[in-house]
Amino acid sequence: MIRLFDSHCHLQDSRILNVVPKLIKEALDTGVVHFAVNGVSEKDWHLVKEMSDTYPSVVPNFGLHPWFISERTVDWLKTLKDFLAATPSAAVGEIGLDKGSFGKNIDFTDQVEVFRQQLQLAKDLNKPASIHCVRAFGDLLEILKSVGPFPAGLVLHSFLGSAEMVPELSKLGAYFSFSGFLMSMKASKAKKMLKSIPPERILLETDAPDARPNSVNPDSLFIVKTEVEISNPKSLPGDENKPSSDEGKATPVSDESINHPANIHHILAYVAHLLEMEEKELAELSYENAVRLFSYKGSKLVQS
Repeated sequence: MIRLFDSHCHLQDSRILNVVPKLIKEALDTGVVHFAVNGVSEKDWHLVKEMSDTYPSVVPNFGLHPWFISERTVDWLKTLKDFLAATPSAAVGEIGLDKGSFGKNIDFTDQVEVFRQQLQLAKDLNKPASIHCVRAFGDLLEILKSVGPFPAGLVLHSFLGSAEMVPELSKLGAYFSFSGFLMSMKASKAKKMLKSIPPERILLETDAPDARPNSVNPDSLFIVKTEVEISNPKSLPGDENKPSSDEGKATPVSDESINHPANIHHILAYVAHLLEMEEKELAELSYENAVRLFSYKGSKLVQS
């Protein structure tokens, strides 16, 4: 069986948290050996830590995502440092910059300040950082040049940048990670960009529960079934005070927008096709790249 490393996901997400044991088992059964689980705010870092303590396959990451910076407390940076100090196996992430449809409503100067602080922290700790960047690659490159280089590495997660930016980003220590979002890019442009990346810097990810692969047969995708408790079943007029035999029951519900970590196999197939590589070769290459990147001092990978 091939080995795969999901270099960026969010298994602590509230949409899938109640079925995580099942998702991890199903993904492990398909050859996904490790999951780099990224926190996004002070509110979920404890969940990432608990998941890491429970599952040897989970590589924890703590970071403040640009979408959530307005919710941060005065002590957010100290709290982040405390989580990283208490969890030697953790890297930094998800951090970044966003000028997209959602990010444009968040003060960009504030985004930059928070991003710089976390980048510097990752550099000081000699650990990799997982970076979110939407429509801000020029700003990203400028900031990375001013703070970097980053010998411990950077994960440019769900990378959709241009081929022209790859050489400079690589020199600074960047790895390029690909999710189902790659399928939204024009195939010819995606192929040109992929071909420009040094093989030793290619990673694969799911960004689960987001980035569900499209352009593939829906029947071939792994489906996430969550359970929803029925608390207010519909009743007929006059039945308001009658107890319902269904009330309180958990009902399995499939949400076709939710991505399963085992769907990394579809990312593998798509990227291998564009690179004109055998899937097995790309799987092993991307796995070895991720293991090298996440093998910092204190990492689970070093201990194993």
